[in-house]
Amino acid sequence: MLPARHALRAALIPLLAGLALTALPAAPAHAAATPGNGGFESDATGTTTPAGWSTYSAGGQNAASFTESGGHGGSYRLSHWSSSAYKVETYQYLSGLTNGTYTLTAWVRSGGGQNAAYLALKDCGSAEQRTDLPVSSSGWVRIVTSVAVTNNQCTISINSDANAGNWLNVDDLTFTPGSTGLSIKGSDVSSLAKSEAKGGVYRSSSGTSADALGILKSAGQNYARLKVWVNPADGYNNKARVLAMAKRVKAQGMKLLVDFHYSDTWADPGAQSKPAAWAGHSYSQLKTDVYHHTYDVLSALKAQGTTADMVQVGNEINGGMLWSEGSTDNWPQLAGLLNSGYGAVKAVSSGTPVALHLAKGGDLAGTRWWFDGAVANGVKFDVIGLSFYGYWHGSLADFQTTLDDAAARYGKPVFVAETAYPFRLDSEDSHENIINLPGELVSGYPASTAGQTKWMKDMASIVEAVPNGRGLGLFYWESTWTAVPGNGWDPSDPASGNGWENQALFGYDDKALPAMSWFSHR
Repeated sequence: MLPARHALRAALIPLLAGLALTALPAAPAHAAATPGNGGFESDATGTTTPAGWSTYSAGGQNAASFTESGGHGGSYRLSHWSSSAYKVETYQYLSGLTNGTYTLTAWVRSGGGQNAAYLALKDCGSAEQRTDLPVSSSGWVRIVTSVAVTNNQCTISINSDANAGNWLNVDDLTFTPGSTGLSIKGSDVSSLAKSEAKGGVYRSSSGTSADALGILKSAGQNYARLKVWVNPADGYNNKARVLAMAKRVKAQGMKLLVDFHYSDTWADPGAQSKPAAWAGHSYSQLKTDVYHHTYDVLSALKAQGTTADMVQVGNEINGGMLWSEGSTDNWPQLAGLLNSGYGAVKAVSSGTPVALHLAKGGDLAGTRWWFDGAVANGVKFDVIGLSFYGYWHGSLADFQTTLDDAAARYGKPVFVAETAYPFRLDSEDSHENIINLPGELVSGYPASTAGQTKWMKDMASIVEAVPNGRGLGLFYWESTWTAVPGNGWDPSDPASGNGWENQALFGYDDKALPAMSWFSHR
């Protein structure tokens, strides 16, 4: 990720607290071991209470729940909508269940704006589980939520606490044995060491000064990502600095992802410049450079007891790396460079997975083209990482399609290597923010602490829903990059500013923001 507005452009619910609906009537409408009419195909258009389901509204607004044409898999769907504000719940009671863990899967759409719009699993003998509906008006999105059934019963609940004109669609619900969850709940903290050296301060949500890594860990972060530059102008994000930060990361009990840029500065789809020390090297020598540099950093990490838990060979390498020798215009050479890095990782630690990382996570055709090329040229990799910034890379439905396809087509686990969202639009320093206009935002996600929080929780839900458990998790980019003088985007210019402070996970008062709550996602 290159945080300079001009370079990037050239390259390229409020939550649920206090909003629970009034308790259900005592009598269930349906009792079964599996959900009935999960596709709403048993009903005609306009049915207020679908077959097998019950509808409840404390305000007598049952008509806000109804079936209509335009289903995801079949002809019909369930919708919630009213021309006036409404609260309504559509639910189904299941009994006769064998105790164990179950997963609810549903295809959903929503125009957003509700006070609350979510699916819930409740009265199952364990804590109620909820998943918000992502804002996705242009395409269906699959979401999942899991629950432990300990009393042989459970209630599937579809809820809206909505303003006039807000809507949602739900279809093709299934309730099957199995569990979901994310193993990676991380953030990139590459800017942290320099921020602290330049006077940066981090505070808990209550205002107490503390170690930023400790604050993130307390919020539920279990993984940290650190980039590596070869010989950066400011002396940060090099081998020595990464070694020092790795000790702190591991001391917090977190895992470590090492992100090799193979450059002295930002590497992304628009720039993959060689390190100055490698300038003029032949392709054969570049392969050796990649191997030695990768091995050198990773073996030093291992020697100090902080072995990398995952490694990225290259950063956002849509166009290749180490241009021009490693461009995608010459796949055999790019494959040689990537496999050189892969070999070095495995030589240090054979069990460390190697990820290949692309940007533009909503680009199905581009992602297929790239990884098809990699496979055809014998590139070795274990994991696929995608960047997805909703204001640049397509809709949430586009992203889910690409993520699911990559996992299935290549048989690899997938994760979000980078995502972020602004909690405000104005700048804290004099540098123009990368996202600073209302028209740049994703519809349904305001530039507010609530909007930032919803974005991250919805992103986590989409990754969690990748079939066959192949969705590993997410990294937030760059959680600790606040507006500290001297810690700007250009490592060669101490006066450069930060165009990203409005997308950090610490506010302009240096306090931890509510969006950190996504780290506690299942």
